[in-house]
Amino acid sequence: MFLLVTVTAYPSAADARNSVDEQGPVIADALPLNDSATAQNSMPSEPATVSEPEAGFDAGAQAGIEAGTAPVPTPEAALVPEGDPKAAMSMAPPAQTIGDTWHLTIPEHENSPVRFLAIDKASQTFFLMERRSPLRKAVELPCATGQVAGDKYREGDLRTPEGVYFIQRKLTTGLDYQLYGDIAYTLNFPNPVDRIEGKTGYGIWIHGRGGKIVPMETRGCVALNTPDLHGLSSTLGRGTPVIIAQKIAWPPDGQSHSGEANAIIAMVREWAKAWQNKSDTFFSFYAPQKYSRSGGESFEAFKANKERLFARMPWIQVVLDDITALPGPDYWVTAFDQVYRAPGITSAVRKRLYWQKDPKGVWRIVGQEYDQPPPDLEQRYMAHVTKSVSEALSLWQAAWERADLDGYAALYLPGAHQQGRNGLKAVMEHKQTLWADNPPTRVELSNRRIALHPKGIEVAFRQVYESSNGYTDTGTKTLILEPHGEQWLISAEYWRKGN
Repeated sequence: MFLLVTVTAYPSAADARNSVDEQGPVIADALPLNDSATAQNSMPSEPATVSEPEAGFDAGAQAGIEAGTAPVPTPEAALVPEGDPKAAMSMAPPAQTIGDTWHLTIPEHENSPVRFLAIDKASQTFFLMERRSPLRKAVELPCATGQVAGDKYREGDLRTPEGVYFIQRKLTTGLDYQLYGDIAYTLNFPNPVDRIEGKTGYGIWIHGRGGKIVPMETRGCVALNTPDLHGLSSTLGRGTPVIIAQKIAWPPDGQSHSGEANAIIAMVREWAKAWQNKSDTFFSFYAPQKYSRSGGESFEAFKANKERLFARMPWIQVVLDDITALPGPDYWVTAFDQVYRAPGITSAVRKRLYWQKDPKGVWRIVGQEYDQPPPDLEQRYMAHVTKSVSEALSLWQAAWERADLDGYAALYLPGAHQQGRNGLKAVMEHKQTLWADNPPTRVELSNRRIALHPKGIEVAFRQVYESSNGYTDTGTKTLILEPHGEQWLISAEYWRKGN
């Protein structure tokens, strides 16, 4: 179910940086929904530090990656020379030991991703998990992880990171066959929480091998036998979640562990409501210091940009759909599809928020990432809009037909204009005078068409009007509606008489 909220979304500086030099491309959220709206989707000029969709992103670098002309990010395995694994162990922070690893029982809840990967480092096992009421293991395969046990902390420590990651890109060319086979998937290590914790390294992949895999043989990547990885290619894609832990388990059939997941999802919805209201409480959802360390943009700059946009935009709107949540070692990741709209701007993105508890035990946002939206997001958004706008139109039609002045006025913005009458006061004075002696008896609408408009939504339809004195008029009515909270209100009305 779509959640209609007022939100804006921006790519972080770190996302743009990581699009080439570490683990594959990240798509920012300034992506137009359709070609016809391109001219209206042009973005207002913003400083380079703005982390909102209006700011844009490194489109040139992204285009180079997708076209195959940009350099393929190199996995860490190819960058670290062979050496004594014991020497690599000394690179881990003193507070961490080989035994200090993450053991996870995957929680069963309705907002789990439909499909995700889970790697059990202890048993060197790769799982494809599916949420099919209940959560179930769909595929189990042998895999190989880093030569040194424990979580990854430093570049070259020969360890496989532990946490929640996401597939970014599928590679099938330019690979060293002996090391990677002929297929690989790049991951988004380090993720925002990794950066907060000062973890270094890059190029963590899931890849094949030129020969049969051996347990704990990689320099940090996850390796599968190449035929096994090919067998999964139809189910793996950009944005597929990947959980990597020392030990993976899941609850028995029918046993739910949804309490913490439900709390996190509730926080996403409350965060969205605060954004919708342009409330100062929106900023209280963030952990400022951690946020500043997670993605290259200071929280102070983020907040200043948001406040400026709140003041400048007459309305902003985002529709959220497909909200999912997965646990990390000391964090949760929520992901959702987001359609962002503001006057003259329409964009779509898959967005991820990283949450950690503050010293008082309250969940706060510590980082965020962006990815490509699914191809059907425009259609889902328009289906949602069609339903809500149609409901508003039905209320408008009924109020007009009943000569209900209050109900009719409630569906217009204060500054609305109607056939040369500017402002709601002028519109209502005209209607009150007209309806006093000659109220409507019939308002019939047909051939309704709903489309995106730079100022919101445009609704056009054939209208037949009749009044109590026998007057009849037929023609085409066009309404422009803007979002106002969870309502659609009329900002402009145009009439063209005739069949």
